[in-house]
Amino acid sequence: MLIKNCRLIIDGTEQIKDILVENEKIVSIEDDLSEVSSHEIIDAAGNYVISGIIDPHVHMRDPGMTHKEDFTTGSMACAKGGITTFFDMPNTVPNTITEEALLEKKELHKGNSYVDYGFWFGGSKADNHEEVKKVQDKVIATKIFMNVSTGNMLVEDEKVLEDIFKNSKLVGVHAEGEMIPKAISLSEKTGVPVYLCHLSTKEDIQYVREAKKKGLKVYGEVTPHHLFLNISDVEKNPLLRMKPELKTKEDNEALWEGILDGTIDTIGTDHAPHRIEEKKAKLTFGIPGAENSLEMMLKAVRCEKISLEKLTKIMSENTAEIFGLKNKGKIAPGYDADLVIIDLTTEEIISGDNVISKCGWTPYEGFEKGGKILTTIVRGNVVFNDGKFINKIGKEVI
Repeated sequence: MLIKNCRLIIDGTEQIKDILVENEKIVSIEDDLSEVSSHEIIDAAGNYVISGIIDPHVHMRDPGMTHKEDFTTGSMACAKGGITTFFDMPNTVPNTITEEALLEKKELHKGNSYVDYGFWFGGSKADNHEEVKKVQDKVIATKIFMNVSTGNMLVEDEKVLEDIFKNSKLVGVHAEGEMIPKAISLSEKTGVPVYLCHLSTKEDIQYVREAKKKGLKVYGEVTPHHLFLNISDVEKNPLLRMKPELKTKEDNEALWEGILDGTIDTIGTDHAPHRIEEKKAKLTFGIPGAENSLEMMLKAVRCEKISLEKLTKIMSENTAEIFGLKNKGKIAPGYDADLVIIDLTTEEIISGDNVISKCGWTPYEGFEKGGKILTTIVRGNVVFNDGKFINKIGKEVI
């Protein structure tokens, strides 16, 4: 594949380049590769081309809750949203807390995704640290719920928490409030890096900032909804309930400050879809996010709140580095050809009428897009183009 006329950010400057792809890898980036014989030519037409987004935090609801989402529809939402790799959380049914459940889940999803994927393994209150130990070479990381969320996976016992940490290579936590310093303390005690999911308050950011000043291996993630929405939006739209809940405008600004000063490492969508009928029937926590996350984050680029270079670092490069994906996260020779062509001049509005996710709605209804995803390419294969889904070629990442 030859992708021509790509607007790239290289060392802080915009440059128009051609990208040559062979055997799923980027092999060359030059001013003009027209002379190269290629089976497939794509003209980016001067639009920006960025590294495919890596979403470290999604709940595809498959198996066990496939009326809300399944692996295929969830991967379609990702492809449409410029996400070329996602990591699925363990609170499915059954919970992914045994090696057997993990292997069954892996087998179930083979051939069902448009984009690449990896799996989180879950810590259990029954102390499954032996299972955790067995699967570390088969999963992205271990997830522990230290606060209540969807599914019965809360772990509170101190010894169990420590055992799970000790037997993991990296631990992601759902931790809110005072559980954040507790998670950081467990990380410091065991020497195991901790990944703090969906931070939502200025206090959360300060905990991470102080931990990093001490040289601890602590990583912070925020979601687009905690950046762009706050408690005032819930008054207008009662569907906007999730864990952690939306906070104040002051917290929004503190999260943005954390991104700009390097306290925050990644953006994770916490894509947690429920059908709109379920949300309306009773209080149900969780909202979709994968489909519109990049479109929303590009709003910040257009209003010069963040550079496109910084955006791709926190949405792709950092995630690849933290989770050890050696061939993803950058546009460079030798890396997987995971690429997204985006139009930053669009004036389109986000609408639930166009949602591909099974849940059928978006928390960003009525927002203007910061950019439009034209084409999503996974390892040199076009999986989404001009509103159409093309190749279901996603595979598990190593």
